[in-house]
Amino acid sequence: MGFGTLVILVMLALAFDFMNGFHDAANSIATVVSTGVLKPFQAVAFASFFNVVALFVFQLKVAATVGKGIIDPTAVDQYVVFGALLGAISWNVITWWFGIPSSSSHALIGGLVGAGLAKAGAGSLVFSGIGKTVAFIFVAPVLGFALGTALMVAVSWLFFHSTPTRVDKWFRRLQLVSASLYSLGHGGNDAQKTIGIIWMLLIAAGVTGGGEPVPYWVVVSCYVAIGLGTLFGGWRIVKTMGQRITRLKPVGGFCAETGGAMTLFLATGLGIPVSTTHTITGAIAGVGSAHRRHDVRWGLAGTIVWAWILTIPCSGIIAAASWWLGQVLL
Repeated sequence: MGFGTLVILVMLALAFDFMNGFHDAANSIATVVSTGVLKPFQAVAFASFFNVVALFVFQLKVAATVGKGIIDPTAVDQYVVFGALLGAISWNVITWWFGIPSSSSHALIGGLVGAGLAKAGAGSLVFSGIGKTVAFIFVAPVLGFALGTALMVAVSWLFFHSTPTRVDKWFRRLQLVSASLYSLGHGGNDAQKTIGIIWMLLIAAGVTGGGEPVPYWVVVSCYVAIGLGTLFGGWRIVKTMGQRITRLKPVGGFCAETGGAMTLFLATGLGIPVSTTHTITGAIAGVGSAHRRHDVRWGLAGTIVWAWILTIPCSGIIAAASWWLGQVLL
């Protein structure tokens, strides 16, 4: 692998990281914007800051899973990385264009699987790592739903005798705390996926050894890239996440963000690359269902779930085609 090719692929990985923040910005800001606690630009700047601060909070367990736990590192070369990134970026652009809150994380996993299969077949896949990731397609939204519901019920009981005005006043302040925690979890889990990609690329190029730590410039650049992506924002998806699934007040926004943040902190601590989109969607639906089941627009939620199911195979197919294209272009 030549130096020029390595530089191009690192830049492509950082472009994916930027797109990840851009695509998933709505996950961090939709609730805090839709409840009127922050204006849109204030919200994205707030979320972007905490995306980068996550650099100092989390260990690189997710990066290790992506870098070594999805496909066999010995099967990785520049064509596999190119195919994986192009597959993930393409699927992100498609879903962003149609305003569908799909998962950048699972697009990347699908891209890795598709490119790995195209190069070396099923023997190149690490099924234990893929299994954990696929399991959390279901676990993350269910856990987010359960925590969002439980928090909403608990808050309703605690503030049963308070006036709506007083509750609104308190939770407008508390939502700043919950939004910051969610953005920390978003940055901590999602930036590490790109760190893992660049790490495997550097190992394949012989720049760093498999037993050596990730170069610090990789860690910093990935956190900054996702923070910049969030700063520019994915406005097409904000309305879907903030109002079309269920209408939120500050207390609901607090419960959804807190439930989502708890899920992300747990997954990141376990080293599982989880979808922030799945997590916050589940938490928002849980908050809505704590009031009345018909407060949640289940038809829209069903459409979103179909997008989740299709993400890994669709990005994998695009990545397999991109692997072949990479051999022509690189």
